[in-house]
Amino acid sequence: MSIETITAPTSAGRRGLLRVGGTGLLSATAVALLAGCERMASTAQAQGGNAANDVQILNVALALEHEAISAYSIAAASGLVTRQVLPVAVAFQSHHKEHRDALVATIQKLGGSAVAAKSDAEVAKALNAGSLKNQTDVLRLAQRLERGAANAYLGVIPSFSDRNLAQVSGKLASDETGHWVILSQALGDPIAPKAFYVG
Repeated sequence: MSIETITAPTSAGRRGLLRVGGTGLLSATAVALLAGCERMASTAQAQGGNAANDVQILNVALALEHEAISAYSIAAASGLVTRQVLPVAVAFQSHHKEHRDALVATIQKLGGSAVAAKSDAEVAKALNAGSLKNQTDVLRLAQRLERGAANAYLGVIPSFSDRNLAQVSGKLASDETGHWVILSQALGDPIAPKAFYVG
């Protein structure tokens, strides 16, 4: 699969989004760069890493962040979101932009090219945004996307023996989980009856 043709997976495929070919797990080098730990990245690279594989995996994650940014733009422009909810959508979108920027910087440091974002129209079609009829529909879509992203980032944590590297994936997952929880509260969903409701 070429980097240029990577497409953002739908929520059904998010759990395995960070697995591409072979073991497909991000190397210590990529995660260290993503966390902004240049020194740790140099050490990891010296111990051997697969930059091409990392770039491919990071581009899949980047496609998800592009999709989330676009989804929040679509929600804001839909006219279906109230003035009270709009600032929350804008804040969540800004978090995704920070994730995007970190991913792009990491991809470039690894010598790769970052996958381009799709147009809002393409994302709207892929997410079937035309079927959204009210704010509840918009929030349900955002909730599903955020939970899928949280599950995807959590999915790579077991691959790291270095606790610092696992923490980076955990931080990304915690942002997505926080979004999901807030959206669930806004929707009036009951508190999960059992533990381990994400992952």
